[in-house]
Amino acid sequence: MLLVGIASVPAQAAGVRDRQWHLDTMGAEKIWQLSTGKGVTVAVIDSGVEKGNPDLPGQVLKGKNLAPGEAGDEFTDYTGHGTNMAGLIAGTGKANGGQGAFGLAPGAKILPVRVPGSEGGKGSQAAADREFNRFMPEAIRFAVDSGAKVLNISQGSTAGSTQLTDAVKYALDKGALVFASVGNSGDKANRLEYPGATPGVVGVGAIDQKLTRLPLSQYGPQVDIVAPGKDTVAACSGGQVCTSSGTSNATALASAAAALIWSKHPDWTNNQVLKVMLNTIAAPTEGDKRNDYIGFGAIRPLRALKTPGDPGPADVRPIEDLDETVSASPSAAPSAGATSAAPSSAAPAPAPAAQEKSDEGGDTGLWIGLGIGAAALIGAAVAVSVLRSRRS
Repeated sequence: MLLVGIASVPAQAAGVRDRQWHLDTMGAEKIWQLSTGKGVTVAVIDSGVEKGNPDLPGQVLKGKNLAPGEAGDEFTDYTGHGTNMAGLIAGTGKANGGQGAFGLAPGAKILPVRVPGSEGGKGSQAAADREFNRFMPEAIRFAVDSGAKVLNISQGSTAGSTQLTDAVKYALDKGALVFASVGNSGDKANRLEYPGATPGVVGVGAIDQKLTRLPLSQYGPQVDIVAPGKDTVAACSGGQVCTSSGTSNATALASAAAALIWSKHPDWTNNQVLKVMLNTIAAPTEGDKRNDYIGFGAIRPLRALKTPGDPGPADVRPIEDLDETVSASPSAAPSAGATSAAPSSAAPAPAPAAQEKSDEGGDTGLWIGLGIGAAALIGAAVAVSVLRSRRS
């Protein structure tokens, strides 16, 4: 499976919350005064989720096992990845007498849908891709039919399919949002991964504590937003707490942010929740409002809850990405106008954006002040047009 997260490393139990820098950056304690994600179900389509995890008591619903080749069921996590994503989304911090790890939306419920891995393993990559495209569409449809409003897919395959595109459209038509990681080969092959590059999916990239795009975070027209994805601390399998990195983690936090907004505004449609996420995003401070490296910018869930702005029409999708075909291109090249400089060459910092008010919590003000785009961009000229086809 192209689980788009770096291998997890167990962290010490003491002071777990103190090491969850991503929650501090987003102002989690202030967020939880406004919303915890209660009433919203997030489907974690992954390697399974451990129902008995001490940081997920009562959070994990009955789901479905679509990985017949793996022992156990959807509550058996065959890699540990799915449990880690669930922890980032809905961890309660109840482990070790309340000293455990929190998720960004600790009131949300997790619907585990276990699917096969998408790496070649003992067989060919082509065979793995075919299996992925056989089971992933079924997983998406099951999740939506089971009441999930948010679908988190922190994994990917090197090939998409019409069936996958149709399943995503089904989810959108049923009123759900689909978030998927864009992949972790940005400093290597940077090949498109699906469903992150599937039309209608919100593709998520990763930034670090310095608000810089991770070099491994893939770039291209499939990137819509970014979120923290470096050294994030969260619950993981076996009752442990792990530190891990990757676009998987960023995707889980984006999914959690959507759950927070939907919990506070249950009458909003998927289009309106996404519109508010974009209204309140930390956008690039130079060039057009979107680029191929950080998309529209970094999520700001606290701002989205406090001052969401106009959610827009219920039936209008705020991203023009639905009339595109599945790409056969082996790599995601930057859009026209983007530089081809190496990912390690960061652009000079632009003029700071307006600072957040101090009551926004944590380091949010610093985050907004830097505008995210500055250090994250590759080279000096990355402005692109958002109206072009993202996945041509």
